[in-house]
Amino acid sequence: MMTSTSDSCKEGALKSNNDGVCDVNNHMLQKFTTADNEDNDTSACANCGKEGANNICNKCKQVKYCNAVCKKVHKKKHKKQCEEHVRVAAEHAAKLHDIELFKQPPPQLGDCPICFLRMPTIETGYKYQTCCGKVICCGCIHTPVFDDQGNEVDNEKCPFCRTQFPTSEEEAVEWLNRLVKKDNPIAIHNIGNYYRDGRNGYPKDHTKALELWHRAGELGYPEAYTSIGYSYDHGIGVEVDETKATDYYERAAMGGSESARHNLAATEVRAGKMKRALKHLMIAVRVGWYDSLDTIKQMYSKGYTTKEAYMKALQSYQAYLSEIKSDQRDKAAAAHDGNRYY
Repeated sequence: MMTSTSDSCKEGALKSNNDGVCDVNNHMLQKFTTADNEDNDTSACANCGKEGANNICNKCKQVKYCNAVCKKVHKKKHKKQCEEHVRVAAEHAAKLHDIELFKQPPPQLGDCPICFLRMPTIETGYKYQTCCGKVICCGCIHTPVFDDQGNEVDNEKCPFCRTQFPTSEEEAVEWLNRLVKKDNPIAIHNIGNYYRDGRNGYPKDHTKALELWHRAGELGYPEAYTSIGYSYDHGIGVEVDETKATDYYERAAMGGSESARHNLAATEVRAGKMKRALKHLMIAVRVGWYDSLDTIKQMYSKGYTTKEAYMKALQSYQAYLSEIKSDQRDKAAAAHDGNRYY
């Protein structure tokens, strides 16, 4: 699992910012040099000073020796310096990782390609089209179609590519496989789900599902990494591995997956790291993940966060709603609960 930065900075850091992340002094990385004297000739053996040394310390990679004997002789003298360099380097890497992890990513689905409004986050608010591979909002799917006389006609065509909707599940799967051949990542992820569940004519094969999810993730669909993380988190088809689960959840979250971000927050809550959990939850709320808003409410009621934090979360969620609301989406939601978009 990912380790968090402590509330107070350890030796080797400059200061702690408001997020509780230590600002590591980059110059300290340069302080730990390849020799104990001030000459610091990187080609010289750190023990005997002989030129042309090429046997590098396996841990810190900062000092060289002419042979294994010199390395062994110098080990005790070098140990403290070596461990300090490794510690500072690890802190620096963790800081850089957190900077990327806690950036606000763009919404993973972007805007509807027809109405150009921000896509709703919940799955009932949009639909993936197996004909053209586009994701279209519930409002545009539900929009009535009229003939040249102004009469409403049956809308059995994709509102984007105007292809007739598939007439059977088998035809829809066939179209999905055509998109797989074109490297459409959502199609690849969906076929992976079929293998995971053993449905739509596919045998239950989690190894194949993982293979497809990896491919979809590499093609830029973050939800595929969420699926992999969930598998390792719950031991579905693989051994439970919390470290791998966190790694894939983080990849998904940095790509814009709201569910992965929420799962990371749950992991931090279980570890008692409420500040880190709240940061994840706030990011998820800004892109419309209601479960995260509800979790912040529970944290506030139990005294784990402040009223100000909860109010900020409410304001963020309201801002999201103002971006996704439209009359047509409201009509779609009123017509069928399967079109609910918030």
